[in-house]
Amino acid sequence: MGKRIVIVGGGIIGMFAAYYAAQDGHDVTVVERDNEQRENFSTGNAGMIVPSHFTPLAAPGMVKLGLKWMWNPRSPFYIKPRMDWGLMDWVCKFWQASNQSHVDASSPVLRDLHLASRSLYEVFVEKHGNNIGLVKRGLLMLCKTQHALNEESATAQKAVRLGILAEVLSPIGTADLEPELSMNIRGSVYYPNDCHLSPQLLMTQLQTINRSLGVKFVWGTEALGWQTQGQIIHSMRTNQGNIAADEYVLCCGSWSPQTVSDLRLNFPMQAGKGYSLTLTQPRQLPSICSILAEARVAVTPMSTTLRFGGTMEFAGLNTQITPARIQGIIDAIPHYLPAFESKDFHEIKPWCGLRPCSPDGLPYLGRTRDYSNLIIATGHAMMGLSLGPISGMLVSEFIRGEQSSQEIDLLSPDRYRKK
Repeated sequence: MGKRIVIVGGGIIGMFAAYYAAQDGHDVTVVERDNEQRENFSTGNAGMIVPSHFTPLAAPGMVKLGLKWMWNPRSPFYIKPRMDWGLMDWVCKFWQASNQSHVDASSPVLRDLHLASRSLYEVFVEKHGNNIGLVKRGLLMLCKTQHALNEESATAQKAVRLGILAEVLSPIGTADLEPELSMNIRGSVYYPNDCHLSPQLLMTQLQTINRSLGVKFVWGTEALGWQTQGQIIHSMRTNQGNIAADEYVLCCGSWSPQTVSDLRLNFPMQAGKGYSLTLTQPRQLPSICSILAEARVAVTPMSTTLRFGGTMEFAGLNTQITPARIQGIIDAIPHYLPAFESKDFHEIKPWCGLRPCSPDGLPYLGRTRDYSNLIIATGHAMMGLSLGPISGMLVSEFIRGEQSSQEIDLLSPDRYRKK
């Protein structure tokens, strides 16, 4: 017999959690604090499915690089200085996690999650049709300097040791893959198993399918607190009244910690703001998604449009546009892709969204010891779209009480639990 499941959060993770739970025959309701359009949720990201991204954000050298970038208003990374104990605690934990042993332990876990998610995307398309713009042509890491190419080549060697296909290419070899794209690069690394899709099409398709499966959506509804008895949550208090369920799944992204603040759970999180700009009539249209390595700018073709995205700006829970960060993205593009000019972006409205970042660069996935009917599925940072299907599948396994099909010990929501 199906359970009453409340999914708190209507982003990519919440939508896939609802999708798999509904297929299991549960009575599923998605509760979302934003309106149905959700302009800052999932839809404007780079749309990449990336087994190549097996290194967590917390890695050796990131603290030093972050400090260097802090003084450049147009750099890919920025932490807004402010008196915030939560931020200071997060930074301390990030520094502690940025070591090689953490990377060595995390990389196989991230590899397996990304590869499983990629397979689930293929199953999704086989079942529902490719109405999400899925393109399986790989990803290019485009390097402007020899130093960056050396670093990316070293990462490619690690990828191969992990069983991920990777190939270092010369400028000519890169041009053979992208003959219609002008590039000014030193070389590239090609990951043939990476993919890309249209986030907007995916979110629209998921909402349509979920409705057909009987999923109910409650928009503009914010969680205000929880009614509990011992280790059981009886209902969620919202601005629209109480909502009762058998199981609750927390998928609120950057808002997750404040949503469960009165439950006294401790999973550190900071909102990493990212931006994107989409050209509807680009001068050139690549066929493969790419990342401009030194600039940390993602480039994704989506049908006849071309999206550029980047930056990681820690400035709290706000979606205010920082013009200097946008300009940093725009300035970087012609250095790699000389057919494009800054003026191409003058009339383009920037999009921004908040990525939920844990200090160790890994998502929080699983049940918490404090409440027997609460599942946590958040903290995916820049990997939300890539890990959406496997995260939703794992939630369905948690609901069924099954042993996880993936190795998720490192992803425990209780790993920062106060003793």
